[in-house]
Amino acid sequence: MSSAPKTLLMWAPVLLATCAFAQWDDSLLKPFVIDHRAATTSPAGLAFLHEAPAGKDGFIRIQGGHFVRPDGKRIRFWGVHLTDWSPGSIELPAKEDTPMWARSLARYGVNIVRLHFVDKWAPTGIVDGSKDDTRSFDAQQLDRLDFLVSELKRNGIYMDLNLNVGRAYKEGDGVPDAARLQWAKSLTLYDKRLIELEKEYAHNLLTHVNPYTRTEYRNEPAIAIVEILNENGIGFGYNPPSKFYADELDGIYNTWLKANLTPDQLQKIREEAGVQGEAPIPRLRGNERATAPKDRYQTDVRFFMALEDGFYQDMKKYLLDLGLKQPLIGTADHGHSGQPWTMLASLSKLDILDGHIYWNSYVGVGNVPMVNDPLHSMPVQVSRTAFAGKPYTVSETDEPFPNEYGAEAMPIMAAYAGFQDWDMVVWYTFEPKKDPNWKPFMQEAWDISHDPTRMTAFAAGALMFLQGDVKPAVQTIQRTYSREQVLDAGLLPGGGRGQAAGAPSEVPYFTPGFPLALPLEHGIRIKSFDGAPTAAYTASNANPIVSDTKELSWYTSEAKTGLVTVDTDRAQALIGFIKANKKTLRNLSADITNNFATIVLESMDGKPIARSGKMFLNTGSRSQNTEEKWNDDHTALAGGRRGGAGGAGAAAGAPRINPNGHAPTLIEPVTGTVTLRNIQGAKAVSAIALDGSGAPIGEPLQAKKTAGGWDLSIGTPVTPWYVVSVSR
Repeated sequence: MSSAPKTLLMWAPVLLATCAFAQWDDSLLKPFVIDHRAATTSPAGLAFLHEAPAGKDGFIRIQGGHFVRPDGKRIRFWGVHLTDWSPGSIELPAKEDTPMWARSLARYGVNIVRLHFVDKWAPTGIVDGSKDDTRSFDAQQLDRLDFLVSELKRNGIYMDLNLNVGRAYKEGDGVPDAARLQWAKSLTLYDKRLIELEKEYAHNLLTHVNPYTRTEYRNEPAIAIVEILNENGIGFGYNPPSKFYADELDGIYNTWLKANLTPDQLQKIREEAGVQGEAPIPRLRGNERATAPKDRYQTDVRFFMALEDGFYQDMKKYLLDLGLKQPLIGTADHGHSGQPWTMLASLSKLDILDGHIYWNSYVGVGNVPMVNDPLHSMPVQVSRTAFAGKPYTVSETDEPFPNEYGAEAMPIMAAYAGFQDWDMVVWYTFEPKKDPNWKPFMQEAWDISHDPTRMTAFAAGALMFLQGDVKPAVQTIQRTYSREQVLDAGLLPGGGRGQAAGAPSEVPYFTPGFPLALPLEHGIRIKSFDGAPTAAYTASNANPIVSDTKELSWYTSEAKTGLVTVDTDRAQALIGFIKANKKTLRNLSADITNNFATIVLESMDGKPIARSGKMFLNTGSRSQNTEEKWNDDHTALAGGRRGGAGGAGAAAGAPRINPNGHAPTLIEPVTGTVTLRNIQGAKAVSAIALDGSGAPIGEPLQAKKTAGGWDLSIGTPVTPWYVVSVSR
């Protein structure tokens, strides 16, 4: 997560905003509170999915383009970040609380935690902020990190260690203009002093011996992945924050020109730039993109590509020489309103490709259901980055609060991540609370920790993805890009700021003619960036858009009542406007009063649903705070914008979102009948409703045998999750 605004849906068709918000009836909202501190052994607990301790047999490695354990068995990751943006939260919990948080994460199916922002100053991260430099660790915070790592490991949870995310530098670091740099984005790829400091930090952390695990982090098999940078990059038209860094970049640029251009090419650029003699050649500015001669434009693009590539190869060599054993991510493809190919040409030389994606984040039309826009959905946008023969991870994603359709995101991403055969999905974010008596309510856009809808949907997604319940695509489309395509990608019409309404756009694929339905029909991978120009592809343009496995279907309608269905042996789901569509799956149907909901049924014993004796049932609609108020058109909370960038770029003390409402959290319970169909040999079917700690509420609910199957009445007691049992 960076402080830069995302523009993911800024360009999305405005017609989406017409989805009727009048359907919501606040009288249906009932209290339901997530309780992580209750030490309960839940019948819905998912810790059984994990092998503990994490890394017990050695390091995760890459085989056949995927993560495997030392014995060659495939492993997928489904996880969260830990952050502390909202008041009362803490990124590195007190040691007396850490075992509780680790156990709770494991119960919800977390098997990886992205250690993100640990390079911030204490009391958030481990950097000692009390000195005039940032080169020392805070002893107490480092101890908390060490203990957190040991407890996560104990509970079968791996970690993704980020080396550079939110470090703010000081003059004592020997960094010019330090106060102006915020997190030094882009500068970290070329400034000599910053790169020295990045390496020093990596050395000090990776060679640190954790006293609880008795291993250095470079030798810790519970660290599954290491990331060099977070949401970082540098490209054509970059404008440094001060004269020092502009002069430094200009010097690197001119040295590169002399080393990589012939004398005739160099003279031609001098003439085009109006430069006499041996005077430095200026870099092109961003507003010269469309008017610069093509060869000069491509020269600047080549320079920035070489700059990025040189940085990542140098850091990779440094880390390998240090003895690092974990596979590397360079940084994430994180801005889908811009082309990624120039950056990915460098990143694809590392071990893992990574992407970030959000729905309704930061700016643009808010409170829009993703089920109504499949072609710009999160799975489609983030699918552009996956590379053949390499693991693909989505290390940040969410459909942030406040969103009355937020129940859709996790099952949709779990289903299509399985179909696309991705290797990791990590949700941003989970914020542990310091005070044991903290009264749960949702006060931060991305914090899922006490959102009843998202936390229970998270568990359903964990089952679906980690068990591999959705089959990978039958056919995978491997596309190539020519060198010319990569160099000229920045000239394609985009969808970012300044794009005229209704103007042509190549967002998010920046591959002219590429049908956006294709990632919902087949597997998608990049094969190379120096091959033949991208071939022409076609998609069926059918409604629904059906995966080639026939397990996933995405329905749309003029009435804007979209629906996604998942229909596999062990996982089945109805996601979206269920009542309007009335679809029946092989073992699941529903007759509910809610206009929008998700119903996910998952086998918990590894057997097909038809023969399973224990199943997880998630029924989510919406959640909000008590007395939470929306504006008149339900696009933002009353009195404020729907989200905030926060981070280093936020004004001091500015709230991440406009505070609205208070505890307790409320849900609209999904109410009606869920029918379990074709359940083989069943003599009785029952369901245990669960409270916010995962403990049973009252006596089991008995399903009624009918001609259509086993009818289970849901909605009372109030809950979004159940465990279903079948007696035979």
